Amino acid sequence: MRRLDWKVVGCAAGSFLSISYVLCVTYDLIFPQHAMYGVWIKLLPGFKWLSWWSFFVGLIETFLYGLYFGQVFVPLYNFFTIRFLREVSEKETSYG
Repeated sequence: MRRLDWKVVGCAAGSFLSISYVLCVTYDLIFPQHAMYGVWIKLLPGFKWLSWWSFFVGLIETFLYGLYFGQVFVPLYNFFTIRFLREVSEKETSYG
């Protein structure tokens, strides 16, 4: 089985989170109840509703959250993949 690369997973997760952020901000601008505003204030340091500077700070921070996810998730995934594959191969050889 092929191991994951944290850069690929991090960039994919960062892009996903950034796109989701843009969609949520757009939704809040179209429907002015600002449903996500409270969430962004808590999750994104420096975010205030809504200036260009604040928007880009939020965009960068959401991408960085994705990179962080890749750096934490991928080593864990690779570790457990190797461990469980080793256990499976040991069971197969003991039956053979």
